[in-house]
Amino acid sequence: MDINGSVALVTGANRGIGRHFATQLLERGATKVYATARNAALVDLPGVQVLRLDITDPASVAAAAAAASDVTLLINNAGVLTGQNLITGDLDKIRLEMDTHFFGTLAMVRAFAPVLAANRGGAILNVLSAMSWLAYDGANAYGAAKAAQWSLTNGIRMELAGQGTKVTGLHMGSTDTDMMAGLDVAKNDPADVVRAALDGIEAGRPEVLVDDASVQAKAALTADLASR
Repeated sequence: MDINGSVALVTGANRGIGRHFATQLLERGATKVYATARNAALVDLPGVQVLRLDITDPASVAAAAAAASDVTLLINNAGVLTGQNLITGDLDKIRLEMDTHFFGTLAMVRAFAPVLAANRGGAILNVLSAMSWLAYDGANAYGAAKAAQWSLTNGIRMELAGQGTKVTGLHMGSTDTDMMAGLDVAKNDPADVVRAALDGIEAGRPEVLVDDASVQAKAALTADLASR
């Protein structure tokens, strides 16, 4: 996948990692970047094509796919963190996490798979998390939703291989975005995360693990649960 000359669409591009994606895609020579958000007025980046998009709304997803029929690179970045546990958490907020990370991502992939096929295959990147492989008290709804999104990513990679669409999953630990602003921990620079992700797309890598937290979390999957 050559980003230079590509046409990209980034979900959740109004802030955080999504904003960095839109910026760096332009810097790498993308001919067009659709920068999307639920509130399009919040996207203030020069040089992008702004689209309103709520990935949990089927009509909004369909409208975006119709408007952006030239896309060759889809960046599924939009997300939400509600801070809920599974047993005691607010069930509506837990559903929101799953609706956003799993069903919202799936809706985008289903809508844009024919677009990518028509444009010679292209690529998809799903922004995942080290939490795909971890349980964390106070954010287990997020972890469950990210685990489902990871499984989705592996599934669509297989299903889309026949049309030549490459699929990359991006995993990271704590990163310096608005979503993580309340945590007093060491954090990745989002610009570095996006740079590694785009390098991974161009190299055709199925997964990009950007830090020790994600590398260690995946490695621990093979450990005995009693030792974790």
